[in-house]
Amino acid sequence: QVQLVESGGGLVQAGGSLRLSCAASGRTFSSYVMGWFRQAPGKEREFVAAISRSGGYRYYADFVKGRFTIFRDNAKNTVYLQMNSLKPEDTAVYYCAADLKGITTDANEYEYWGQGTSVTVSS
Repeated sequence: QVQLVESGGGLVQAGGSLRLSCAASGRTFSSYVMGWFRQAPGKEREFVAAISRSGGYRYYADFVKGRFTIFRDNAKNTVYLQMNSLKPEDTAVYYCAADLKGITTDANEYEYWGQGTSVTVSS
């Protein structure tokens, strides 16, 4: 099993940046594909980004391409989401998730989830 704890959320003005972190417990972090999802009030949870076990492959939702970067440090058991050029529509609770299977955008495939960290982007 792995436990995930997100941090780094907060309030930021449009155009600003935030870096989210997701710290994982356990010694098998590098065995997991990691993903970031978000859920805005009244909306479905949606895929944001995912990264392969080694970090060599990254996949993004179209609406964050060029603005967000996912990366990981397996020595620190942590995955990050660097968010630049934030927009009010990026306001949501952001969740990290771990998947032992292949990289996927499907939330149902991820076995473990963090509790989420809230991001609010003001206009």
